[in-house]
Amino acid sequence: MQSLATLYLVILPLVMGAALAEGLWQSRTRAEAYDWKSWACSLGDLAGRRLLAFIPYTFAAPWLGWMYEHRLFTQSLDSVWSVLLLFVGLEFFYYWFHRASHTVRWFWSSHSVHHSPNQFNFAMAYRLGWIGRFTGTSLFFTPLVLLGFTPETVLTALFLNLLYQFWIHADWIPKLGFLEGILNTPSAHRVHHARNPEYLDANFGGVLIVFDRLFGTYVPERDDLPCDYGLVSPAVSSRNPVLLNFGPWIGLVKDLASARSAREVWMYLFGPPGWRADGKGLTAAELRKARILQTQEAMT
Repeated sequence: MQSLATLYLVILPLVMGAALAEGLWQSRTRAEAYDWKSWACSLGDLAGRRLLAFIPYTFAAPWLGWMYEHRLFTQSLDSVWSVLLLFVGLEFFYYWFHRASHTVRWFWSSHSVHHSPNQFNFAMAYRLGWIGRFTGTSLFFTPLVLLGFTPETVLTALFLNLLYQFWIHADWIPKLGFLEGILNTPSAHRVHHARNPEYLDANFGGVLIVFDRLFGTYVPERDDLPCDYGLVSPAVSSRNPVLLNFGPWIGLVKDLASARSAREVWMYLFGPPGWRADGKGLTAAELRKARILQTQEAMT
């Protein structure tokens, strides 16, 4: 994984510099104060993630090497078809990984860190959390290893996919015309990060938006509905990276301790975020239903 680590170290100063430049520019040009505490929180999250990188990746995901040893084929990147298979395959599995990260509490407990900022900017792009690599997320990409791509190739492709997504964390880039129907754009990603009930659980693509259109999760940004960023609860998130990373897991443990049946244990682990045994939860479906009822009542 040495080449991936080298690539990471080359790219890292560039994205950090871009986030700093954006923050300075917005501080001078916008009436709304730039959230420098949130910016610092993202740096703290990044620093913690780099420290965890010293833990060998095979410790977190030993199945990648095992799957490659039992691969069905052997792929090389000297063929256009192999590169295309890697790109489309990664997009497909990334879509399902990202969708599960929002709809399954086990994965959301780590992914929620990325959605915690209340401002949408470059700095939030590298706030990715500390625990995701230990929750089994690499399982989503093992089919690519089974098809014959080396673990390093898959992880490098995933890194490049995430690198593409850096620039789409911007609220100042307008809609991009016909590209909105093909690519994951800043407009599409603004919707993804919004906590408005109308926008929840949408636009999970990495580079492409086509799988969202195919599987019915694409939601366009509306001119009449500005995106409101951050977590559904709490409305104002912490700027402490330790609390952001471990708070959701502490909450999960408390809910598991209160479970009274195997079904409740399962739902707290793998049900949608916000699910409650008493039915008084804050799942995306419940929030959308409440908004629809609110709108209907306002019209009568």
